[in-house]
Amino acid sequence: MSSTLAGRAALVTGSTAGIGEAIAYALAQAGAEVVVSGRDADRGAAVVESISSAGGAAHFVPVDLAAGAPAVQRLAAETLDAVGGRLDILVNNAAMLLMPRPTTEVEAATIAAAFTVSVHAPFLLTGLLAPAMAARGDGVIVNIGSINGLVGMANSALYSSTKAAIHSLTKSWAAEYGPSGVRVNTVAPGPTATARNAEIAEHLAPILATMPSRRLGTLAEVASAVVYLAGDSAANFHGSTLTVDGGFTAL
Repeated sequence: MSSTLAGRAALVTGSTAGIGEAIAYALAQAGAEVVVSGRDADRGAAVVESISSAGGAAHFVPVDLAAGAPAVQRLAAETLDAVGGRLDILVNNAAMLLMPRPTTEVEAATIAAAFTVSVHAPFLLTGLLAPAMAARGDGVIVNIGSINGLVGMANSALYSSTKAAIHSLTKSWAAEYGPSGVRVNTVAPGPTATARNAEIAEHLAPILATMPSRRLGTLAEVASAVVYLAGDSAANFHGSTLTVDGGFTAL
């Protein structure tokens, strides 16, 4: 445990597994009181227990962001209740994960669902929580983007477009809320050792072979970038994209 973020409260969406879980754990280890959120109550309870066992403070708020605006509104309200009415850090991590598919094979319902979870939900949640940060002149929003939102990839049009929207929102929110003391930035992971990427290891192998790092990134590496942007050491970061990609976008 450290005290870097002591006294601050954070919400991490989509934090019952994968990158989101790692972020929640890392923020708690840095001293923040963390609200874990997601659809699976059992997994949420397990993450809270893991954080608590390591000396951190955490709560679980169940939510299915695919349910739209009412679910987002409940998440915002229940988060504020859990942390005593003040939220200092919002991490918009939740996204609909999509396997690579040609554009012609993507159904209209899948497009709508992907944008509901990955773009509409963070848009609405930020609109609900950022004004209070701005009113008191302090707060941090970290959006989880992706290298898919920065470069073109075949068979990834839908996922890439949702992540490109997140990158754009970061810049717009930085311009909107930055003058009021709210810092908004993006962490853009490259190929990372998640359960999803384990399923497409054969697809990723030739990509890894061209990267300077020659390996998948770790969950902890992504999480540490979020902790950095959430802390005072990143006080002059506004509208930035911090790539944690093993050099993928450097080529």
